[in-house]
Amino acid sequence: MVFHQLSKFFKRFSPRFKIRSRHFEGMETKDLVKEGKAEVLYPPYVFYNPVQEFNRDLTIAVISQFSKEKMRNSEQTLKNKQRNAECKQEDKNDTAPEESEKAENLEAGKCYDNGIRILEGLAASGLRSVRFGLEIPGVKEIVANDFDRSAVEIIKKNIELNKMEHLIKANNGDAAMVMYENREKPKRFDVIDLDPYGSPHLFLDAAVQAVSDGGLLCITATDAAVLCGNSPETCHSKYGSVSLRTKYCHEMSLRIILRSVEAHANRYSRYIEPLLSVSVDFYFRVFVRVHSGQGKVKRSLSKLSTVYHCVGCGSHHLQRMGFMVPTKGEGNYKYTPGTGPVVRETCDDCGFRYNVGGPVWAEPMHSPEFVQAVIDSVEKERGRFNTAKRIVGMLSVVKEELHDIPFYYTTEGLCTVLHCEMISFPVLRSAFLNAGYRVSLSHCAKDSIKTDAPSSFLWDVFRAWTKEKPVRERHLQDNTPCKNILGKPCGSQVSFEIHPNSNPESRQKGLTRWQTNPEKNWGPKARAKRQNQENDGSKQGKRARRRKNKEAEELDEEEKTDPA
Repeated sequence: MVFHQLSKFFKRFSPRFKIRSRHFEGMETKDLVKEGKAEVLYPPYVFYNPVQEFNRDLTIAVISQFSKEKMRNSEQTLKNKQRNAECKQEDKNDTAPEESEKAENLEAGKCYDNGIRILEGLAASGLRSVRFGLEIPGVKEIVANDFDRSAVEIIKKNIELNKMEHLIKANNGDAAMVMYENREKPKRFDVIDLDPYGSPHLFLDAAVQAVSDGGLLCITATDAAVLCGNSPETCHSKYGSVSLRTKYCHEMSLRIILRSVEAHANRYSRYIEPLLSVSVDFYFRVFVRVHSGQGKVKRSLSKLSTVYHCVGCGSHHLQRMGFMVPTKGEGNYKYTPGTGPVVRETCDDCGFRYNVGGPVWAEPMHSPEFVQAVIDSVEKERGRFNTAKRIVGMLSVVKEELHDIPFYYTTEGLCTVLHCEMISFPVLRSAFLNAGYRVSLSHCAKDSIKTDAPSSFLWDVFRAWTKEKPVRERHLQDNTPCKNILGKPCGSQVSFEIHPNSNPESRQKGLTRWQTNPEKNWGPKARAKRQNQENDGSKQGKRARRRKNKEAEELDEEEKTDPA
């Protein structure tokens, strides 16, 4: 009986003892996680997801390029000042500023007085901040902040372990409050990195105020279910937009995030310039520069659109929320509200109703020049990142996208509507190219097709395809999208002859455009538990105390009922 009682006890409580022993053992034996140039302690109560190495590698590549461009701009400003000083015939030694470091000669791990200041608001173990210090050139200071005191202690140990005391400072505080405290112009950060567990909406208002003029915001969102249309009411409460369940939901999620950041920035006479926006694995990541200027803020309404999505065939239409009308004088515009609706009550192609979503960001999500600069930088130093192949592959697809065309279709989705045989990638692209329309992939989906062709021509292509590959009669039922679409005549000339540009460059080169599953049971990890969670006043702490008390009561009951 005693043995039975002890076995029950250890069965219940051994996981807790195991965590404590691992924590103690990790601190003593320095059980390290190595990524990039960094080695960090990883106790079990600090969040770490190895699958997001691509996220960290891409962020370092983007911030490195941003740092170089900022340094070049400062060098150009310096030269202009020197020329002005020479024109005024003033003494160079007294008036000309000191020569700054060349952008090409910047070194990682070195402190630069005129370098960038970086804030990582939710640092956890500090791995990302340590890698920033070791791998990003032209840095002045990095602040690694976390709300959990235990995590901050680990951050300090990791800073010391990697000998980054001269560059990285650990800080214990609420990320939003840290940003609010640094919103004055002299205190603002050049780069703010936010990688929260779930939605970043709680931090956006503070972030757009705490970043410097022309500074960089790096924002992650992992609440894909909300952004992809499973909870449109929750999406509206967090981001101010209604999400829809569509085949292009991942791109729509990115555009919802961009619109939300823009809306927060507009309140403070600021606006955003997207550099790169990507949907990766189970999360979304956007990199935007924030600028100031009330004149440019007025243009924000014309950058937004409402989305009409047909529930039958999946066709989509956008209605701009405003327009810019040029008036007398260069750079002068009159701002007018949008006109509509752009669709009828039911879809012209299949006769089904529309769902309405948005508003979303309707302008380009990427800067092609910046994306190309990042690709060139990564290709130049292939051994710098473990995920370099995937970075180059994904960004190559991003560069090939039609940047002025929001949203895409999927081959699988289109063929499913008509229950027809799958059409091959080159043949489908050729049909659009032969008709004079533009076409591209989207990095968000493997079988995506993004085009400036109207939905009427899209379905004409499939009407022509089903003449070659007929649909079975059992699928042609009344009042279905399939019957309604195929029942209309083909109004366009469609040619499936293979076009010379049917195969995009990224596909020809065999680049790693979409990653295979990186490891077994990969995906989002559980939220990190605080070390002393039972003693804090949070909801999680109260649950932990109740669970502990319940286990103790059950054990007491067993002791009373057990005669041994």
